[in-house]
Amino acid sequence: MAIKNIVLVHGNFVDGSGWQGVYGHLTADGYRVAVAQIPNLSFGGDVAAARQVLDSLDGPAVLVGHSYGGAVITEAGNHPNVAALVYITAFAPDTGESVSSLIADPPPGAPVPPILPPVNGFLLLDRDKFAAAFAADVPEKLAAFMADSQLPAAVDALDGAVTEPAWRSKQSWYLVATDDHMIPPAAQRAMSERAKATVTETPGSHAVYVSRPAVVAAVISQAAQGA
Repeated sequence: MAIKNIVLVHGNFVDGSGWQGVYGHLTADGYRVAVAQIPNLSFGGDVAAARQVLDSLDGPAVLVGHSYGGAVITEAGNHPNVAALVYITAFAPDTGESVSSLIADPPPGAPVPPILPPVNGFLLLDRDKFAAAFAADVPEKLAAFMADSQLPAAVDALDGAVTEPAWRSKQSWYLVATDDHMIPPAAQRAMSERAKATVTETPGSHAVYVSRPAVVAAVISQAAQGA
């Protein structure tokens, strides 16, 4: 039988409301879906928030992470209720790696996310460059709203290092967004290969979970069926 519980974890600069389209597809197919609202204040706190949702479940779950949420599920995925991991154009760190370490030395020619200098320990994306970098295939008005409603990301959260990557012991799936200007597709492929993930590729921006929810939901369903 397919796993029926799905837990969705958002990334930096956004909140869990962006999962609405994916949520709609999955619930229509009979899945029980929970959205973990992580505070983006510290890596440990974000992992704890995801684990709190997992604690409430009555059975196994597929744990899904977008972007920085991939780092969160890599650590939180060691929870006994997690049967499979799904990375949506996400970071999949190894032991001792953090999001900060993974983005510290971009290859020549790779797009550089328009992250503004930290203010009081928190980061935002340049509003005027948000759409092109994060949400190029999202409708213009929605992309503008996303830019203006950013959830500040704590530097401490990005610096948090993974201690035990769950993808070493649990099955994983990975959706590569080939038009992503936040996490280069080459980096996505390298992380998914290292994790021995089942990989799907699709045209899409970093906000592919917003712009192509049916594609994202199909990958999650594949994990639920195959775990």
